[in-house]
Amino acid sequence: MAYVIAEPCIGVKDTACVDACPVDCIHPAGKEAEFAAAPQLYINPEECIDCGACVPVCPVAAIFALGDLPGKWARYAKENADWFAAAKR
Repeated sequence: MAYVIAEPCIGVKDTACVDACPVDCIHPAGKEAEFAAAPQLYINPEECIDCGACVPVCPVAAIFALGDLPGKWARYAKENADWFAAAKR
């Protein structure tokens, strides 16, 4: 079960979660070309190791374990996966 970044991240894109991730599965990072255009950060569900290190450092409480993702934000699980699939990152 991967973690998912949901709506509270939109427009914030604080990269504390990027720094906390031990497997570098959260993108786009601040120095990546896609950072400015992306509305939020995303977690690659295929690379996430479910450690949860990103959760406590998120200043807007936007990161959820897939099983804990609020129903109103369920679409973000697909949006996170789709972001990585779109560019084959």
